[in-house]
Amino acid sequence: MDDILTLITFSPLVGCLAILLVPAERKDAIRTLACAATAIPLFLATKLWLDFDTASAGYQFVVQHDWIEALGVQYHLGVDGLSVPLIWLTALLLFIAPFASWSIEKGVKGFMLLLLLLEMGILGVFVSQDLFLFYVFWEIMLLPMYFLIGIWGGARREYAAIKFFLYTLAGSVLMLLAIVALYLCVKDSVPNPFSIPVLTELVHNGTITGGNLVNGGEIIGWPFMNWVFVAFFVGFAIKVPIVPFHTWLPDAHVEAPTSISMVLAGILLKLGCYGILRINLGMFPETAIGFADIGAVIGVVSIVYGALVAMAQTDFKRLVAYSSVSHMGYVLLGASAFTSAGLNGAAMQMFTHGTSSALLFLLVGVAYERAHHREIEGFGGLASVAPVYTGITTLGFFAALGLPGMSGFVSEFLVLVGAWEVYPVLTSIAVLGIVITAAFLLWTLQRVFLGPLNEKYKDFPDVTAREVFTMAPLAILCIVFGVAPMLLLGHMDATLEALRQLFV
Repeated sequence: MDDILTLITFSPLVGCLAILLVPAERKDAIRTLACAATAIPLFLATKLWLDFDTASAGYQFVVQHDWIEALGVQYHLGVDGLSVPLIWLTALLLFIAPFASWSIEKGVKGFMLLLLLLEMGILGVFVSQDLFLFYVFWEIMLLPMYFLIGIWGGARREYAAIKFFLYTLAGSVLMLLAIVALYLCVKDSVPNPFSIPVLTELVHNGTITGGNLVNGGEIIGWPFMNWVFVAFFVGFAIKVPIVPFHTWLPDAHVEAPTSISMVLAGILLKLGCYGILRINLGMFPETAIGFADIGAVIGVVSIVYGALVAMAQTDFKRLVAYSSVSHMGYVLLGASAFTSAGLNGAAMQMFTHGTSSALLFLLVGVAYERAHHREIEGFGGLASVAPVYTGITTLGFFAALGLPGMSGFVSEFLVLVGAWEVYPVLTSIAVLGIVITAAFLLWTLQRVFLGPLNEKYKDFPDVTAREVFTMAPLAILCIVFGVAPMLLLGHMDATLEALRQLFV
């Protein structure tokens, strides 16, 4: 199917058009249409996964047409081993999201429309091979998420939405400056100056120096390429987010509806990691080497700091949010090592954290819908009245803490092995993050589910069939990729090996 990437990316719009034709009061019909609309990209993404040639490191299913000829902008799509798993994960989480949002009663039509628009934006980022197109899809994601938090969120939803918007917008402006700077360097020498493959080749050949922008290719005494690299990196780091750009994340998670927290943790954070691997490392390997030590230090600080702050939380949802800061630090640490194990671990961590964190936010949402609070100390003994909920939560916690046999163990193990070759001291410090993570997750498990039952929750309902339907795929993936990691790593290996060769 030659146009499968176009179909995957824009098929959610078909659902938008269908929902627009349905009266707002027919809420169940709108929910059903949203579920059907998100099933289409999931089916196509599954086909893409199965048809993908895992032996090839290059881009596949490429689509390339002129778009804005005056600027050299192209409608240029393509995928490789780094993007295919993330496209499938996006399609899966957005398929689950309407089911997880079934209890929402306010503005169901608007909610589902924004959810589908958000899916299109995320998928567009992963398939774009033109920086202009990449940026357009990146910005498309911003508005739906802003409204989904700001309208359907908790008590402080406006504050959280505005904070998310401003942080992300600041990162977007830096990205735009970097894109414009690269464009001005090459616009007179190549016909498609926004093409990621073309720009990558020019950077690798030493063609882009910035000499036609500033004297000697330097700005305030710093090489032009350093400025471009840092602008991209900070823009992506805000989205990850890594310390010190993380402060928007806990507020956004706490105030967002359950399904939006799931999407935010499961896939939106991975866009920043994807950008770092795709653009910072893939396009600017020589510059990346000079910043590798800084990246590794920031990664370790994020790992330990995120875990320590998570341990101090009393709010169940905020605890899971800060654990995401910690887990994303492993991606940066592994990527900064430039080793085969480190890069594979970083890429796998993006996927495995996407499944385990999404599962945890769904589980927190179940508790909140029943108890109407998220205070960890306010529960107790739930295992005696909700055994299925307890079992799924235990599995989710074990996946998040990296228990052997779970997917999180494989990705974190690869990161630590790969990073040890280059940064033994930093890697030793990073191991503390695993210990602290295990401590606060097991402590939370004990306070919420074990011990004497809090009498207020003697009638606490166990999970429903719909809730199990949303959680089961994520729980199964946590086990499957822990037992058979090559099902995932096999798709990534050729692409990541080609990336590693840039640093040899």
